[in-house]
Amino acid sequence: MEKDYQAIIDQNINEFYNNIRPRMSESDMERIRTAFEFAREAHCKQKRKSGEPYILHPIAVARIIAEELELSTDAIIAAFLHDVVEDTDYTIDDIRAMFGNGVAFLVNVVTKQKKEEYEHSKQIDNYQQMLSSVQYDIRALLIKLADRLHNMRTLSSMRPDKQMKIAGETDYFYAPLANRLGLYHIKTELENLSFQYRCPLQYAHLEEQLNAERARIEEHIEHFIEMIDETLDLHGIKVRTEIRYRMPYSIWRKMQSKGCDFHHVDGKHYIRIIYPNETIESEKNTSLRIYSALTDAFKESPGSVANYINAPKENGYQSFHVKLLSEQGTWEEIHISSERMVRNSRLGCAAERTEGNFESWLSKFRSVLKDIKHHTHEIEYMDGITSSFYNDDITVYTPKGKSIVLPKNATALDFAFEIHSHVGEHAQFARINGKLSSVKTTLHRGDVIEIGTNDHVHPQPDWLGYVSTYKAKRNLRIYFANKRLLEYHRCPHCHPIPGEEVIGFKEHDNSITLHKRNCSTAIRQAAHYGDSIVPVDFKEDADFLYPVRIKVRGVDRYHLLSDLIVCITDQLHLSMNELSTETIDHIAACNIDFAVHSVNELQSAMENIAAIDGIDEVSRLDIE
Repeated sequence: MEKDYQAIIDQNINEFYNNIRPRMSESDMERIRTAFEFAREAHCKQKRKSGEPYILHPIAVARIIAEELELSTDAIIAAFLHDVVEDTDYTIDDIRAMFGNGVAFLVNVVTKQKKEEYEHSKQIDNYQQMLSSVQYDIRALLIKLADRLHNMRTLSSMRPDKQMKIAGETDYFYAPLANRLGLYHIKTELENLSFQYRCPLQYAHLEEQLNAERARIEEHIEHFIEMIDETLDLHGIKVRTEIRYRMPYSIWRKMQSKGCDFHHVDGKHYIRIIYPNETIESEKNTSLRIYSALTDAFKESPGSVANYINAPKENGYQSFHVKLLSEQGTWEEIHISSERMVRNSRLGCAAERTEGNFESWLSKFRSVLKDIKHHTHEIEYMDGITSSFYNDDITVYTPKGKSIVLPKNATALDFAFEIHSHVGEHAQFARINGKLSSVKTTLHRGDVIEIGTNDHVHPQPDWLGYVSTYKAKRNLRIYFANKRLLEYHRCPHCHPIPGEEVIGFKEHDNSITLHKRNCSTAIRQAAHYGDSIVPVDFKEDADFLYPVRIKVRGVDRYHLLSDLIVCITDQLHLSMNELSTETIDHIAACNIDFAVHSVNELQSAMENIAAIDGIDEVSRLDIE
């Protein structure tokens, strides 16, 4: 039996009008009704892939904007009209004439611009167009997110290849965008819908496991919640409690990050304790009262407290977290929040409609876009955006108490570059909470970091594998791009250094490889490919150091090792990379790795070492 789509349209729009009427003036309602009728007429001949009349999509987007995000009139009207210019003969000028400049701007931003040739790709140009709009009005992004959310909710009608394309875009761009806008519920739904269509078998299996887990623990959790309610009631604290089960995508991501199976993932659910709205100043005190009452009644997991009230996440999330021991011997994750905090976690940037609030969100986006604007390669551009929007953030501190927000899993190198590019480029060590640490050390929320610098320290190629922030990656790439490269490749077997007798061979790719003249590889190549020999001038250069290894033997005595180190570091000003020593029957043997500019510098170092009392032999070793 064919559906009565007219009745479905009427039912949807009438429910929508009834829901928004209490907070709208009659003039606003009239404008909204006019926008709907205009959209219905514009899309009257169009249908969705499912066969439904197209107008059902704009209605759904408008309902998300009005009911789930609680936005006002212009945004609702733009939601009704968001596909009119793209899919019909109407123009932005038509929209402007009927509904004003504000609505026209929003519709224009969410309308994909048709071009004969795209600067990067159709998708990337569309992302850039949306992100540039945030310089002026964050509501444009909210409309686009609402559009994407409804498309994901109805993705089953699309072909598998289209499903993969749309789901991939959603997971890569739109879910991180929702996260940064503080729209936790939308972010979570987008992630899970994307996962469901990208990996349907994995999703179904995890969903089945989660349902079984929920059935197994539900009675225990309900009993634990009753105990919480009774405890807080005895203290005269009025709250409501609820159990929140995490979704398949969240569990899958934990499994990937921890390298474990479903049964070894913790935090598959959490208990939320919500108290009535108070003044923002008193929320912390109420949260601490609840925390105090609960930890009097239940054991607290050491180090489990996370105070996101004093230090909200970068997306604005606030709550007070702690883990408590249940009667079953499991640690239960507890989130203590006010009604305001819960609403803000749902509405994010749209929670407070004040001009100052919107401006603070806009300033965050402007700083990110400004940081990335010089990079136009499409993958770099989008990776920079998404890494800045996603995932969880941590707040760390300078010794003077200045807070620095970094992405989860950031290192001390990320912190150093956040302070200043010079600090990052010359970072030698870190002190994390007073403990001497490598600059590659991963940071954790609340760490206090001090960076030690040395002008003789410079970025190493492997540093790129130890940074997460776009700022750190950008500075390192610039540094390596500007650093003058060697004109030659060095043989990986004989490791020639300036001042030695060398010979060059021209390779198939026109690069030149240097060998010592007594290198067996060079001798064999000269015999086979003599025509590839080229003249070379391998001179000492202050910008380049070459690793060398020497072997030192002598009669062991008190302070022999100390004298060796003083000679190399204090007298010769060379940096040791590695030292190993072994003493057998009073004969000491040491292998020492350091770096020199030339063979003359190496020879001078060996002569100085040989002059140390008790040293009998100093020889050079090959580095494998």
